[in-house]
Amino acid sequence: MARRILIVIDMQNDFIDGALGSAEAQAAVPVVAARLRAYAPEDIFATRDTHSEDYPATREGRFLPVVHCVKDTPGWEIHPALKALIPEKHIFDKPTFGSEALTAAVRDMYKAEDGALSVELAGVCTDICVVSNALLLKAALPEMDIYVNPACCAGVTPLKHEAALETMRSCQIIVGEPA
Repeated sequence: MARRILIVIDMQNDFIDGALGSAEAQAAVPVVAARLRAYAPEDIFATRDTHSEDYPATREGRFLPVVHCVKDTPGWEIHPALKALIPEKHIFDKPTFGSEALTAAVRDMYKAEDGALSVELAGVCTDICVVSNALLLKAALPEMDIYVNPACCAGVTPLKHEAALETMRSCQIIVGEPA
């Protein structure tokens, strides 16, 4: 049986009930918590959007002029309902949408498992960071099964959430809960 890992994308306070929070992201928290409880700790990984005080001067900050996820602030922290379920050593801080370090780590796991590895993604925002990480993983590991669980994700808006799911379907990412 293939090993499956869960990757939780950016379930941080600022994206749930902070600067960029939404009702949809808040509703995803208990669903993500349930998924986390279904995995062994060694199979749980996460990303954490990480910015500095100079965020408004960055390219991303000029396009999204809302200061968020500044390192070591309450908004940067993983949501309290999820934090204890994610091993701290399995969290990848990332300065932008996708994490190359996460992709490299998954590639190493895939090789160590002789290709018997699949990934389930959950998190926010479906249309920015979730899709970015899904596509990085797909580009690096085109033969690996990658699942995106729509019930465990939230987009900037419900419409953008659906559009991102459709984009991922088009790129042969499996949209749905793994069997």
